Amino acid sequence: MFKARATTGVSILAATAASTLLLGCSASVEVKKSTPPKLSADKLSSTLSDKLAAVTGQPKPHISCPEDLVGKVGTTMRCKLTADDGSTLGVTVKVTSVNGDQINYDFKADEKASPATN
Repeated sequence: MFKARATTGVSILAATAASTLLLGCSASVEVKKSTPPKLSADKLSSTLSDKLAAVTGQPKPHISCPEDLVGKVGTTMRCKLTADDGSTLGVTVKVTSVNGDQINYDFKADEKASPATN
């Protein structure tokens, strides 16, 4: 029974990665003014979760980002998607443009999931 759950989680992660890679995703978020603007880690995680769920047609995945995203073109960050079975998938976020307080970014999920650690 555990194998079926693990396989399902990995399948969901693989489908998420494949869908994300095939569609090429981007997002845009307006943030409070600062120099340079920043998008909070919580807001970024939430937005990524919403976008991935919309792209894949799956429930919103749990995503965590380590810090606020600085609105400077070329800035990259690695976030982590964690499936119900504990397997993980990296998500790379890259700032593509900044227009005032609006940070535009692309994101891409890794092609291969890491199995859950026991």
